[in-house]
Amino acid sequence: MVTSYPLQFDVDFPTRPLDRLTTALRIFAAIPILILLGLLSQDAFEGGDHHATTTLASGVGLLFVPIVLMLLFRQKYPRWWFDWNINLLRFSNRVTVYLALLDDRYPSTDEEQGVHLNLDYPDARQLNRWLPLVKWFLAIPHYIVLFFLGIGALVAVIVAWFAIIFTGRYPQNLFRFVVGVIRWSNRVTAYAFLLTTDKYPPFQLS
Repeated sequence: MVTSYPLQFDVDFPTRPLDRLTTALRIFAAIPILILLGLLSQDAFEGGDHHATTTLASGVGLLFVPIVLMLLFRQKYPRWWFDWNINLLRFSNRVTVYLALLDDRYPSTDEEQGVHLNLDYPDARQLNRWLPLVKWFLAIPHYIVLFFLGIGALVAVIVAWFAIIFTGRYPQNLFRFVVGVIRWSNRVTAYAFLLTTDKYPPFQLS
């Protein structure tokens, strides 16, 4: 993973044959881990009235609003908030990789497996304290591009599903394309929602 961007992402290409049975039933096999990820994707708290519960959801359970406020008023990025965000992002990426058929090993909640995501811990004093208010807006061009790339990645996964069923192999070009789309999405997440960098994400898969 050689790149100048603060977030690096890659997935090991499987050199062994992938499991055809678990590939065929992947959507069903992934249900338990998707439920777990869903539980981590929202924060719930109860107010004074026990019958009134307010649910706050932010991205994939990432701490966003508290970090915006901390950067804006204190120019700090607490380490434990960063650790929570990066580890949750790693976990969600392992689930995404599993669903995209890039790996047939069941996603681990803590082990890296073949999914590598590294993100530099930011020096909050070097970050622009006002940018967190508009980063989500500045990233709109990326959302548009990622929408179409996501459609392409879905088609690639469907083609790969048939390829694995018949050959046990994930076509390498399709593999690199799907990984590239996930990498692109992760860079946008780091910029617009994790708020760990002021460097605008590049418009590239590599």
